[in-house]
Amino acid sequence: MLSQDSLKKIRAILFDCDGVMTDGSAWILYNGDAIRSFNVKDGYAIQYAVKKGYILALITGANSQSTVNRMQYLGVKHIFSGCANKMQTYRQFLDEQQLTSEQVLYMGDDIPDYEIMRQVGIAACPADAVPEILEVAHYISPIKGGHGCLRDVIEQVLRAQGQWFHSDAVNW
Repeated sequence: MLSQDSLKKIRAILFDCDGVMTDGSAWILYNGDAIRSFNVKDGYAIQYAVKKGYILALITGANSQSTVNRMQYLGVKHIFSGCANKMQTYRQFLDEQQLTSEQVLYMGDDIPDYEIMRQVGIAACPADAVPEILEVAHYISPIKGGHGCLRDVIEQVLRAQGQWFHSDAVNW
């Protein structure tokens, strides 16, 4: 579990796609797009956090229209796909949203996430992240990527701030 003090500071939840929202598997179509399997419990938590006023952002090296469509469906407004330099994108995002790193939780699973995870208030990763990421994570979810690890951290943030499971939780 994360400390209640650090969870109470979080205003933005940023995350990678492959290996966090998915198990890392993808089927590549003839047009280059990829078909991914997303966990619906992650999806519920994402849309609920958006509804509660949190800033959510996807920062991914993947360039997939189906992933963009999924994020838009869940209400995520900040979608950075095909991102070659995640740290540059992160810095720009902080400036645009007028956030400090202390107010950000980032969940990643692989080396491209490393620099951001060293900067944020809370660095989280799924149980099956690579060793370099496991070393810098403040929190290692007991759940593997693609199986609800993002729900795990989102729920912890919202519970710590008294925002989880209100009367509006039953409405999509």
